[in-house]
Amino acid sequence: MHIAKRIFIRILVLLLTGPILWSCDRQKSIRGYDFIPDMVYSQAYETYSTNPNFKDSVTMRVPVNGTVPIGFTPFRYTIDSLSWVKAGNELVNRFLPTDEVLERGKLIFTTFCIGCHGVLGKGDGQLYSSGLYPLKPKDLTAEAIAKVKDGQIYHTITLGFGSMMPHGAQIRPEDRWKLVIYVRVLQKNAQMARDTIPAGKTK
Repeated sequence: MHIAKRIFIRILVLLLTGPILWSCDRQKSIRGYDFIPDMVYSQAYETYSTNPNFKDSVTMRVPVNGTVPIGFTPFRYTIDSLSWVKAGNELVNRFLPTDEVLERGKLIFTTFCIGCHGVLGKGDGQLYSSGLYPLKPKDLTAEAIAKVKDGQIYHTITLGFGSMMPHGAQIRPEDRWKLVIYVRVLQKNAQMARDTIPAGKTK
């Protein structure tokens, strides 16, 4: 019985290792045998290969005019003052300041904004305070910016403004709106702090 078990194990090892050894070859120019040809030889046309199914023989096709990728929201505004004002009048934030939205907005702010604008949004981030960035970023809690419309802040995040670089490629549309809501919270907290300062005194 013991001998039969040893023979069985040897046969099993040969069955398992045999195909692997069989597929190997000492010549580098020969790959050996293909056990799963569908995985080796693509049935589809490669991106830059010729394609007999089209008149121009090009495999990679240009998207149909007017089409957009799934999940992509077209942004039909430009980086100029008129478009910025237009965005403020037309774009509406569909998100509400729920705990989940604010948590996400804070995460996006911490990831992309805190380096320049600081923890409280006052424009005193590490990049500026350390001297690495010479231009002082905007104080997002200033009363003038608090009066800016949601759509204008969204426009600024997407396309940039002044020395601020655009973040439309890094931040998804829904996260930009959640970021706007979090900025509003920072502005509200700053205004409450200003209201508690006695008249005639400054910080």
